[in-house]
Amino acid sequence: MAYNWQMDDWPKFTFDQSIIEDKLYLFSEKTGLVSGIIKTLPENARIEAIIEIMVAEAIKTSEIEGEFLNRKDVMSSIRRALGLISKNEKISDKRSVGIGELMIDVRETYKAALTKEQLFYWHKMLLPDSKGVIVGAWRDHAEPMQVISGPYGKEKVHFEAPPSARVPYEMERFIDWFNDSGPGGKREIKKAPVRSAIAHLYFESVHPFEDGNGRIGRLIAEKALSQGMGRPALLSLSKTIELKRSAYYDALKTAQSTLNITPWMDYFVDLTLQAQLFAEEQIDYTLSKTKFFDKFNGKLNERQLKLVRKVFDEGPKGFEGGINTSKYVSITKSPKATATRDLQDLLAKGAIENLGTGGGRSTKYRLNIDFDERLDRSNRETFVEHLRTAIRDPEAAIKSKNDNSQEPGDDLHISR
Repeated sequence: MAYNWQMDDWPKFTFDQSIIEDKLYLFSEKTGLVSGIIKTLPENARIEAIIEIMVAEAIKTSEIEGEFLNRKDVMSSIRRALGLISKNEKISDKRSVGIGELMIDVRETYKAALTKEQLFYWHKMLLPDSKGVIVGAWRDHAEPMQVISGPYGKEKVHFEAPPSARVPYEMERFIDWFNDSGPGGKREIKKAPVRSAIAHLYFESVHPFEDGNGRIGRLIAEKALSQGMGRPALLSLSKTIELKRSAYYDALKTAQSTLNITPWMDYFVDLTLQAQLFAEEQIDYTLSKTKFFDKFNGKLNERQLKLVRKVFDEGPKGFEGGINTSKYVSITKSPKATATRDLQDLLAKGAIENLGTGGGRSTKYRLNIDFDERLDRSNRETFVEHLRTAIRDPEAAIKSKNDNSQEPGDDLHISR
């Protein structure tokens, strides 16, 4: 089987852009929508939305590679890197510290040209204290770099990257291409998702590091999107990929056996659209979270607040199986009788609602927020028009808000 890097015209990728024109238009529209909404959010809600999306990206990009990080540690790492909590706050997992700082650096340096030094720096942050792996440098082993699956002795090779001896040359070409194809470059690719799709496929095909290529490759895809959008991308490609991981690997495998990448382009642009939908959901969630705390400000005791914060920390889906007395006891360390009274008080105040499953000890609750119905009918039309304005002119959307006191409401691994 011939791989793309073995072909005479490598790395001259071709594709039929007419297949994705409608999706590119929709991406542009959704990007404007999300940008407009973010600009009109209160500052605390805007920061929370950005942090939540970075946390999702950090956790999911690791999960795709079979590495599971603690959400609380990743959240603390990002908050610490942003200066929102003390630098002295202890975070036990060094991997979470590294990935959190990496998420911030990718956003802060999105405008900068890509360099091998930047990639080496990212690699070091991604793989702190890694043993037996070359970190912060291109791979140099003589053995083939292969993506394989299956048990020992029955492995299936999905892809073999260029030999290590070729990596410095291939990466020099890749970095030149990336910078030349960016905004204002001599080979500029104006459609951000198109450049992002090529960048990710190109990098993954070279596979320059011993480990971490998938995660670094997704960061490069995000950087390409951010440069094309003119701001840090507010989306999580990895969360979307992780939902259908096998489809991602299948699309990548097919694309690495040809230089005609129309199917890959169609897949990847669709991926960016799905990521935008997640961003919209995350913004809704953050706004609902802000409104919840505003509504119940001063009305909940410390134990109740501890539970609520813990539920919100779990993200939009909340606790799997809902809230019950035993979970309340575990989280707040309070006696069972106290937990029962606190839950009844939350129910009476409208802070939680019954899930309608059983009764007594088996009663389960959820926080009383509904992301889909957060707007009542009286202000829904105003909000929709506000969003349309945001797409056309974000600055006008901000002015409109200020003038109106009403608020809207698989088993793949690397072998060498």
